[in-house]
Amino acid sequence: MRAFRDNMGRPFMKIAACRNQSWFVCASFLLWFLLLCVYHSQFMVGKNLIALLGNHNPDIADNVAKDSGSVDSVSLPKEITESSSTKLRDEGHHINVVFNDRSGDFNLRTKDVFGIQEHGIENFGQHSVSKKELEPHDHNDQARDLIENEAQSDKNLVESVDPEEHIDERVESTSDSCLGKYIYVHDIPSKFYKDLLQKCGSLSNWTNMCDFASNSGLGPHLPNFERVYSNTGWFSTNQFLLEVIFHNRMKQYNCLTKDSSQASAIFVPYYAGLDVARYLWGSNMFMRDSGSLEIVKWLREKPEWNKMWGRDHFMVAGRITWDFRRWTDTDSEWGNKLMLLPESKNMTMLTIESSPWNSNDFAIPYPTYFHPSKDNEVFQWQNRMRRQRRRILFSFAGGPRPNLQSSIRNEIIDQCRDARRKCKLLECTSGPDKCHKPVFVMKMFQGSVFCLQPPGDSLTRRSIFDSILAGCIPVFFHPGSAYVQYLWHLPRDYTKYSVFIPAFDIKNGRVSIERILQRIPRQKVVEMREEVIKLIPKVIYADPSSRLETLEDAFDIVVKGVLERVDTIRRDMREGKNTSFDYAEKVSWKYNLFGTVEEHEWDPFLERGQM
Repeated sequence: MRAFRDNMGRPFMKIAACRNQSWFVCASFLLWFLLLCVYHSQFMVGKNLIALLGNHNPDIADNVAKDSGSVDSVSLPKEITESSSTKLRDEGHHINVVFNDRSGDFNLRTKDVFGIQEHGIENFGQHSVSKKELEPHDHNDQARDLIENEAQSDKNLVESVDPEEHIDERVESTSDSCLGKYIYVHDIPSKFYKDLLQKCGSLSNWTNMCDFASNSGLGPHLPNFERVYSNTGWFSTNQFLLEVIFHNRMKQYNCLTKDSSQASAIFVPYYAGLDVARYLWGSNMFMRDSGSLEIVKWLREKPEWNKMWGRDHFMVAGRITWDFRRWTDTDSEWGNKLMLLPESKNMTMLTIESSPWNSNDFAIPYPTYFHPSKDNEVFQWQNRMRRQRRRILFSFAGGPRPNLQSSIRNEIIDQCRDARRKCKLLECTSGPDKCHKPVFVMKMFQGSVFCLQPPGDSLTRRSIFDSILAGCIPVFFHPGSAYVQYLWHLPRDYTKYSVFIPAFDIKNGRVSIERILQRIPRQKVVEMREEVIKLIPKVIYADPSSRLETLEDAFDIVVKGVLERVDTIRRDMREGKNTSFDYAEKVSWKYNLFGTVEEHEWDPFLERGQM
């Protein structure tokens, strides 16, 4: 038979034979592969699923799920429902699930996998898993009863994820996570807080506070016609309503308790600032002192007071400390004497401006106009401030203080005018002006690189926190304006986020603000602005009607600071140590900031009388 050949001279018949052999080999391999798959499908419903994933440790394999309901491609074990196969731990029935692969160790640990929250959904890793998905699918009655019992008994468990170790999943009970954090809120008579808001029309001689008291103390929503703000979270907030805002935030605190014996600290929701504001002008000292004397008498008669004689109590007074420190009993003296009462000296008093020379009050940020309800609102605002174009070198919003001899505001206003286009001035007067309209203040700060923050009627200003919110680097002229005040909220190293120009040099005409700021290297300015923008979450109070997910706001930082302070005092009392201070109270600012009372360059600023 003649063999046909191709162009290369090779016979076609030989090529055909080779093709037949190739088909035979492929068919044999396919048959082998199908048999292998059948074998492994049986393997997966057995006890050794881990073997399929590359881990052949039978001890680990016994703890892994096999049926179709899956969590991250892993099912809960059928053997969990069978007491003869798997022993659940007596305390909490904890189950550890561990995977190892060749690329490295990957550990997924769960604590009490049946701890379902009340709404029936529990976070497992980064996935949401419903209760139905967690149940074995064999419909075994005994298993279902076990799961339902576990869910009922452990429904208070919550999951916490360690951000440093994303592979380490933990579910902690509420009681454990609140250990050392419980706060008891005194149920004080309504005349000390609620009734004050109901009579909001009498809280100020010049301002109708009723509108500002709306929205849990945040005030009315701000319109955004000029697109100065973000779309949500902005309110026309009065700086003296911090007591109301803080109280409403406290109602949302995760670790409240109705058992005062369990509390690490006790909150007194007395609206001290709103109370005294009614009588600051034109009233005698007895009217101004009446509320303070009544509240401390009420506290002193409560059993909670005797536990630590009030040293575990704290209160927010939403005005500057000088409104509560009247040194003499004369009608001509300003304010009341709340801060000077023996009971108040035992408590932790929180004010928007503290006394550098006293140890029982602590400064916390003024409320700003921004009260976000979600983390994302904060992140978006921070990013917007990073991108903001700033054409003004420095700006100042404020008015002169002709009656204060030591004030440097006149000199600052003059220097700003002399700088022309490099400085923008928003001059405030006693009448209606742009200074009292948030849109003008925030717009100017957002367009400025530096914002001047000289003392006014007192050392501090709300404008400090408005400028931080706008990403504008604050320029201070007195260490008492921020550095010795907001120790819980601002960095101890003030050079990271601010510029300090001594007020004495401004008063004597020895320095030019414009030249000092222009000499700062561009890279340094960028770093300082980034530090300021990072501070934004720490100096704002979130909307009390919701909660931030991961960020700590000013309220959270205050609570943490109070708890740490009370814990230190409690520990000293247990050890028999003297809880009073072993240094002169007039240098308490120095000890709180530096941990020492040695001489310091700021001593001339903080001598009594240099306010």
